[in-house]
Amino acid sequence: MNNLKKIGLSALASSLVAISANAGELSVSGGVELTYTDTGGNQGNEITGNALGANSGVTFAGSGDVGFGTVSVTRSINDTNTGWGSSFQTLDMGDMGVFSFDSYGGALVGSSANDDLLPTAYEESWTGVSGSGVKGVGSTNVLGYRNTFGTVSVSAGYSNGGAAAQGESTAGGAGNHGSKADVSVTHSADGLMVNVGYAVNSGTDTSTASKETTSTNVQGTYTMGAVSFGARMTQIDNGTADTANREVQAMSVAFNVNENFALSYGIQDTEVKAVGSTTAAVTEEVTGISAAYTMGAASVRMNRSTSDDDNGVVGASDETTEISLVLSF
Repeated sequence: MNNLKKIGLSALASSLVAISANAGELSVSGGVELTYTDTGGNQGNEITGNALGANSGVTFAGSGDVGFGTVSVTRSINDTNTGWGSSFQTLDMGDMGVFSFDSYGGALVGSSANDDLLPTAYEESWTGVSGSGVKGVGSTNVLGYRNTFGTVSVSAGYSNGGAAAQGESTAGGAGNHGSKADVSVTHSADGLMVNVGYAVNSGTDTSTASKETTSTNVQGTYTMGAVSFGARMTQIDNGTADTANREVQAMSVAFNVNENFALSYGIQDTEVKAVGSTTAAVTEEVTGISAAYTMGAASVRMNRSTSDDDNGVVGASDETTEISLVLSF
């Protein structure tokens, strides 16, 4: 799950009711979104039915002082969920930082929470046609920690179980199931933001016990008045046998026309490296444009993304257009 950076947008949900009990507080918030979505390209995923849709969501959040910190729990559901859409809990210990356990869907720490921080009015350039390319610790059963020291913030996560657990009778033993570890460091000052993330997945190899997948992500943004610029480089060294490494280069620019209206444009090139001597390298080229206009409690947003040589397949193309109306209450 990605953690998106928006500019010029209001919050999408507001508190509906708050109930106090003892030292804790429970709140419920919600929102509704109406969308028009159209897809194209030659990937066979074109929408042939009704392109209109709606989605509503409800989030339950509770917190309370436990003496040595503040415990918070969050659970959310929406129209598409058969269970919780997200489920996580945190322990905020002030200067000692925030400890967390992400059961599902929170993307609270590490590169998973900071995969693409480039400025955008609505969505990232790759939305609906590709991905950021970052392989972080994820957002399922992740132990996390985050803290801020002056202008530097640190975010780290660990998940046991990078691959399926094995039984005692299986070669390699019951402990041969791998793990994921991820750290992200961000420096912010005077309009400049620099972020470096590194993740290791030791449970991805299918051929030997010595390989592991690593992900390195370096990105930066600079804001000057109403304009923000950003660039990102990502390197994926894949530990899975016969699977290509990837290198990502991305840039974007966003402009706040006024306090209500924002525009952005982004590009991303992902080079899928050659595998052996028979498979040539291919570069996927993605472009995206976003816009957002906020009118009080309503936001109208648009994103169009296209991809050539999609996912490293020569001649493959994909495209997505989305128009969204969000009503906050």
